[in-house]
Amino acid sequence: MHIQEELSQRHVLSLTVSNEAGILARIAGLFTARGYNIDSLTVADITPDHGVSRITIVTSGPPKVIDQIIAQLDRLVSVHKVTDLTDAGPFVERELALVKVAGTGEDRIEALRLADVFRAKVVDTTIGSFVFEITGTTEKVDNFVALMRQIGLVEVGRTGVVGLLRGKEAN
Repeated sequence: MHIQEELSQRHVLSLTVSNEAGILARIAGLFTARGYNIDSLTVADITPDHGVSRITIVTSGPPKVIDQIIAQLDRLVSVHKVTDLTDAGPFVERELALVKVAGTGEDRIEALRLADVFRAKVVDTTIGSFVFEITGTTEKVDNFVALMRQIGLVEVGRTGVVGLLRGKEAN
């Protein structure tokens, strides 16, 4: 008997939800109960009356699993809309990270040079360290962090992915 494993693919899901107590716990519980992993999760209020929030979830799995996740999210009463940005068309995604790097001498110069190449901004500095702010795709942030690890990475804080479809229509 030959069992074929399906390839796991990264997906960015954008949900609009009622801004009410417990909705995030219900969504996270749905993932937990079924053994799905959340790679990134961001939440923000998106309306002037604070009635609706956008939740962006990055997860991965084979197409059948992603379809099942979307269907289960869509069934939650407080969820207005679920959009799989990965399948919906061209989209823009960004992540922000604060990256603290310690170093003196040549390491300090190299950290500044790399920050310039990655268009990272210095938001704090001391005699022995920097805090850089970098925005971009997850891959760009990962690459910057990996290079800083070789120089003197102290710590990293990341926001998670936020994404929107390109064009004039709303998600």
